[in-house]
Amino acid sequence: MRLCGSAQMRGMDRYTIEVLGVPGAKLMSNAAGHIASAAMEKLALGGAAAVFCGAGNNGGDGIGAAAFLLEKGVPVRAFLIGGRDKLTADSAEMLRRFEALGGALESFGGPDDISGYVSNCGVVIDAIYGIGLNSAVRGDALAAVRMINASGAFVIAADIPSGVHADTGAILGDAVRADATITFTMAKPGHFIEPGCVCCGEVRVRYIGIPAAASGSDYAAGSAGDAAGSAGESADSDHAAGRPDAIGGAGDAAGGASSDVFAVMQGDAGLPRRRADSHKGDHGRCLIIAGSVGYTGAPALCARAASRTGAGLVYLGVPGAIYDIMAVKLDEEMPFPLPCDADGRLAAGAAGEILRRAEQCDVCLIGPGLGQSEEITELVQSLVKTLKAPIVLDADGLNAVAGNPDILEKAASPLILTPHPGEFARLGGDASAGDRLGAARDFARKHRCVLVLKGHRTITSMPDGAAYINTTGNAAMAKGGSGDVLAGMIAALIGQKLPVKDAVTTAVYLHGLAGDVCATEYGEYSVTAGDITAAIPQAVKRL
Repeated sequence: MRLCGSAQMRGMDRYTIEVLGVPGAKLMSNAAGHIASAAMEKLALGGAAAVFCGAGNNGGDGIGAAAFLLEKGVPVRAFLIGGRDKLTADSAEMLRRFEALGGALESFGGPDDISGYVSNCGVVIDAIYGIGLNSAVRGDALAAVRMINASGAFVIAADIPSGVHADTGAILGDAVRADATITFTMAKPGHFIEPGCVCCGEVRVRYIGIPAAASGSDYAAGSAGDAAGSAGESADSDHAAGRPDAIGGAGDAAGGASSDVFAVMQGDAGLPRRRADSHKGDHGRCLIIAGSVGYTGAPALCARAASRTGAGLVYLGVPGAIYDIMAVKLDEEMPFPLPCDADGRLAAGAAGEILRRAEQCDVCLIGPGLGQSEEITELVQSLVKTLKAPIVLDADGLNAVAGNPDILEKAASPLILTPHPGEFARLGGDASAGDRLGAARDFARKHRCVLVLKGHRTITSMPDGAAYINTTGNAAMAKGGSGDVLAGMIAALIGQKLPVKDAVTTAVYLHGLAGDVCATEYGEYSVTAGDITAAIPQAVKRL
């Protein structure tokens, strides 16, 4: 599913209103109707609602939703954070509708009974800030956020939970923890990137009437480079977009969010059908270089995962000191010994045999359990510059290039890097500002590689800047060895000649889906990396 950044969204909104002549109040009314409908689904007969509104257009959505609810006979109170004199023209129109029905917009912090009223509501609507927020929530807004979170009601966020940065998913001081988020026509990166994604609950995308033509307008393309408004400027339009399946590219948006950012959802990942007359050689020859004394689990896990993900042949090069162990562990995969040092780690002299084997293979995975030494650093950096097949660098393969990340730009073949946050930092990646998406895209562009930045929502970034946010997986997968399984799965699909983008994003999605299968079966505490490997067939069948 294609995502859209905040600046691009505002440009599309302006185009629709200023060029196409669609009244802003009409767009706001449509958005308000969707919010009110979601609230009606959760309200028991006689249940009351509370709406927290800012002075910008997001607040106008909330005021409009309050009017819809009042019209349906729902007891509702709306609270304004900010001054009435700052209401936008469209928000003022929603207020006129609300007051005509007998409603009253109350100033937050006025009546002493607000907290008591909210705690007895069935639904609370958060319409304080929309997608323009880029500074910390403070003052009355912060007090309102905390009151919403303490309410115990079903919480619905309008467009995005207040306090979540729409382009990065960062939490700006504090944020509403919503049970459902009603966003308008296109989802935003912040709905899917941690930690903000945890605040969004169920994300529902709703069309509010902006034509698909707006996506290709100069307004949309030009706004993609504009900075998002500040917290005090959230009156900027928060509505935007054409239909999700009709949005075209519109350039990069502020904070790294653009039309080249996607959420990988059910239906977005897939595997090709196999020919009836195919043989093992048609399904990829994978070469894995892994393991050392004391680390025999990692090579076994990634080799088995590669087989389970469809690789026709899996060769596993290990230090000679652990060859006998690997030969006993593995039946379907084919281990072979390589020169090693006195500590049971690969020696630099292993390069010749690895290169010879690699000539017959479609992909090479380097790193799980290798350990660290000067010889391994020399070996891995030499292979990066020499191997002709695509290379997947994981774990100690990443550590071997961390001191010299510029070596990545000298690679003779496509590179796929799979770091966790700590490894990413050692490689020189910088996500300290809270923008994992922007950091991942910058790194992939700079080093002309595919970067799989692992985490609660793994981000895959391509050399051209496109990025794919995964939506499967769970806390049960936070176990040693889970990353080894993923590396083997990525290598297997690349070896089967899928385009690199499809191979990597599908492997990441399948890996998380297998983890979801395991969590359902075993719960969040008892899942092991081996369980994830065993669940790969079920995940594949679900595609």
